[in-house]
Amino acid sequence: MSPRQLHLNGFLKGAGEYHAGWRVPGSPPDAGVSFPFLAEQVRRLEAATFDSVFLPDLLGVPDDPPEVGERVAWSNDTLEPTTVLAALTTLTRHIGLVATASTSYHQPYTIARIFASLDHLSRGRAGWNVVTSLNDAEARNFGLPAHLPHDVRYRRAEEFFDVVAGLWDSFDDGAVRADQATGAFFDPAGLHWLDHHGEFFDVAGPLNIRRPPQGRPVIAQAGSSGPGRALAARIADVVFTRALPLPDAQAYYASVKDQAAGFGRDPEHLLVLPELATVVAPTRAEAEDRFAAVRELLDPRVALADVQYWAGVDLSGLPPDAPLPPLPPGNNRSAGAQAEIYAQAERGGLTIGDLVRIVADGDGAIIGTPADVADHIEEYFTGGAADGFNVSFPWLPQTLIDFTELVVPELRRRGLFRSEYTGTTLRDHLGLPRPASRHAGD
Repeated sequence: MSPRQLHLNGFLKGAGEYHAGWRVPGSPPDAGVSFPFLAEQVRRLEAATFDSVFLPDLLGVPDDPPEVGERVAWSNDTLEPTTVLAALTTLTRHIGLVATASTSYHQPYTIARIFASLDHLSRGRAGWNVVTSLNDAEARNFGLPAHLPHDVRYRRAEEFFDVVAGLWDSFDDGAVRADQATGAFFDPAGLHWLDHHGEFFDVAGPLNIRRPPQGRPVIAQAGSSGPGRALAARIADVVFTRALPLPDAQAYYASVKDQAAGFGRDPEHLLVLPELATVVAPTRAEAEDRFAAVRELLDPRVALADVQYWAGVDLSGLPPDAPLPPLPPGNNRSAGAQAEIYAQAERGGLTIGDLVRIVADGDGAIIGTPADVADHIEEYFTGGAADGFNVSFPWLPQTLIDFTELVVPELRRRGLFRSEYTGTTLRDHLGLPRPASRHAGD
């Protein structure tokens, strides 16, 4: 058996992950809506044999104060991701193509059709990042006054996925024969109506597309709350997690794998990929100097707003040396991310100002040499904390170029990462089986 291999996903925001990344000289100011620029980055990731590229999404402009919102690029100027992925299918041959789509503000039939289409267009390289959305601004774009309550949106997500997965199994493998000689396009015995009636959806089916090449596109999820972890453990092939200290990452890894086993799944078929941001240079001093120059471009009000957003509490008017205020009842932010930032503050006795400085300092980014980054990756990968990483790029294109040209060769030298693709589908890259249809054996 070949040695266990690292999995790398490129977490791509045109404006960069760092809030001031769009201001870095050499980063195009229209990066979020420039398809040629995005395509160039994806081709670089494919040349470096990344498993996949992932495009995140929001369905609205966050409720930031004007003095903050006007300084933020990504959430205010970005293309719809499945449209971008459809275009990328014509320019790439190997890399997996993953996009976010919300279960709170879409309909299952539409999402089933979009991602089945992407899987066919890419010949088996599509992936769906299942999210329940984040904020009230998104809800108001879909006729609701506020975001769905946390428990409601996760119940909806569970049912939503089951409907989509059922629709993908509308046709048996091989049921579409397209026999021009006989005139039989498909075998009626291989077509299945869904006839779903649930709490949130009534969907008759069937889907008007033959079964996707992968059986179903790869499912990604970023579950960190209790319901989020349970959803990830039940449905996900890949789990994207926040960057955590090693002991916390090991605990999360073991927990979600155990939960997957509890659902009757093989834990090896659930891959955990923590986020990893890097600023890399041949020497540590050079990397630190590069980041210091970019840090100067960050407005401190944007860093404060970031802490406030994820903490889910109003920090305006509080002094920097104050601790985070108690959570108000009925708070409806991302529960997992919120719990993690409060745990971080409690663990380190951190004030609001401390948390703002952490964001400004790169929010856990590894700033150093290729060996420094590879050491971090290897420690988590071999230490029961990760199956790979969701690699984000503080500013583009430079930090992506540096990772692919400096870190990837070091990982290959250590025998941790592939030097060429050996399969054709995203499931092949990830070492995941093609799921059988729910109707197999009927």
